[in-house]
Amino acid sequence: MEKPTLEIQLQTLPNQPGVYQYYDAEGTIIYVGKAKNLKKRVSSYFTKTHDNGKTRVLVKKIVTIKHIVVDTETDALLLENNLIKKYQPKYNVMLKDDKSYPWICIKNERFPRVFSTRRVFKDGSDYFGPYTSMKTVHTLLDLIKGLYSLRNCNYDLSENKIETGKYKVCLEYHLGNCKGACEGFETENEYHENIIAIKEILKGNFKDSLSQFKTQMKQYAEDMHFEEAQKIKEKIEVLENYQAKSTIVNPKISNVDVFSIISDESYGYVNFLQLSYGSIIRSHTLEIKKKLDETDLELLELAITEIRQRFHSNSKEIYVPFKVDLGKDIKVTIPQLGDKKHILDLSLRNAKYYRMERFKQDKIVDPDRHANRIMAQMKTDLRLHEEPRHIECFDNSNIQGTHPVAACVVFKNGKPSKKDYRHFNIKTVVGPDDFASMEEVVYRRYKRMMDEEQALPQLIIIDGGKGQLSSALKSLDALNLRGKIAIIGIAKRLEELFYPNDPIPLYLDKKSETLKIIQQLRNEAHRFGVEHHRNKRSKTALNTELETIPGIGKKTVVDLLKHFKSAKRVANAKLDELEPVVGVSRAEKIYNYYHTK
Repeated sequence: MEKPTLEIQLQTLPNQPGVYQYYDAEGTIIYVGKAKNLKKRVSSYFTKTHDNGKTRVLVKKIVTIKHIVVDTETDALLLENNLIKKYQPKYNVMLKDDKSYPWICIKNERFPRVFSTRRVFKDGSDYFGPYTSMKTVHTLLDLIKGLYSLRNCNYDLSENKIETGKYKVCLEYHLGNCKGACEGFETENEYHENIIAIKEILKGNFKDSLSQFKTQMKQYAEDMHFEEAQKIKEKIEVLENYQAKSTIVNPKISNVDVFSIISDESYGYVNFLQLSYGSIIRSHTLEIKKKLDETDLELLELAITEIRQRFHSNSKEIYVPFKVDLGKDIKVTIPQLGDKKHILDLSLRNAKYYRMERFKQDKIVDPDRHANRIMAQMKTDLRLHEEPRHIECFDNSNIQGTHPVAACVVFKNGKPSKKDYRHFNIKTVVGPDDFASMEEVVYRRYKRMMDEEQALPQLIIIDGGKGQLSSALKSLDALNLRGKIAIIGIAKRLEELFYPNDPIPLYLDKKSETLKIIQQLRNEAHRFGVEHHRNKRSKTALNTELETIPGIGKKTVVDLLKHFKSAKRVANAKLDELEPVVGVSRAEKIYNYYHTK
């Protein structure tokens, strides 16, 4: 498939948070940026006049735009940091140093310390973060320190050394900040209960802590200590906005490749996320044209081999949505929950956005291509002799048999053609009889089309089961159209499709585009019919009330509604407003009727 122009790439960007990457004509990455809304941010480069000469040069060099969609703006910031450090783009001046974002570490020790760090080691310790704000880290550590007594010394508190009395308690113990584990004043179990509670806080479960802070803040405010109350308020705001985990950087997931797939009738889209030392450093989506009816498993196995060779990946583990066979050297993981599942979901999300953008680009470049594909698919799915370029759908609307009406909606090339929609008032049927009503409207619709020599549809859809379909067929027989127009009925409960003279219904895949278009037709016919039914009922009710006023006839009612637009306005009108419309005598009758009432 041809590479879309820059203009088309801009038009199809998603309105989602993420990271964008600009490439030049040689395919070299020249700039990485983050955005709360990718479409708005990237478009601004090409719509604004830039004062900065370097930015103008950058914009001129951009040939391709790639992007990675993420969940939040914070994730976008972290991913931008990873990519800039990895690729060192020419026009990025920030984040090229080795500085990394801070983490909170719960050390793998007998009495674990809790502290902030910028370095992550694989030593069995628990790391939470990374955090994009040091203020958040300080607030969390202050909260933990205020709630729990923990040691901050770096002694090796082995059972042996404590029993031999190697250490003595320090000032922190006398200040009440530590319970003296170094002298055996606190047991290991008691200490670990605190650590479990701290881990919950760092995961974001701190309702009790927030409640405690809010009580404290109110107390300070009541005691007129407003500075202290303000400090507590700032802590509450930080905690309420705190995000415990990032999918973008996760030390638990080391060097792995993540693959996901989404496919349709013609193409498969495989997304690849590469993680190195717990950080996402690459995202790439491969588009595969189907030759036969290949399964997702076949496409994914082919794509994994191709992508790993192209990007020289030597990772020993991959995450995939289902089992694939890649030989004994590669560990295949199918995540079900937790951090690994989150990263797989992120990959799938990027594959879906890539597919959506491709569809949008195809529609811009070749508007007929999408319609042609849908029509060909519908012809195959519905076992038709020709493509259903012109489809009509009928629906009856009556409530307890009053004001029976019917609707006919028309789709051309898979899209609504609203100028061709038609309403029908049932004329020959008395009472609620859906079958007879369907027979009448189908006959009237196609009798008129034949009389006026209009082009007949290729497909008729009847909203209802076998009964309504049989009624419609009677009309086609009467007009000698049986066999000339394909006709099916759709039953609401199980979305069954009924064909003439076939007792066994057809069930389409719930995800198929053919079924979605049929459902859209059915829903549109129902909406259009109910709208007409309500209008008719409302007008009848309003007109009937005006006509019940003694001395007021139909002509006067028409004059009143033409002037006042609604019966409600007539009822609320003043006498001097009514007189110019209907004269003094009738104005008094109307005014007295409503105001006496």
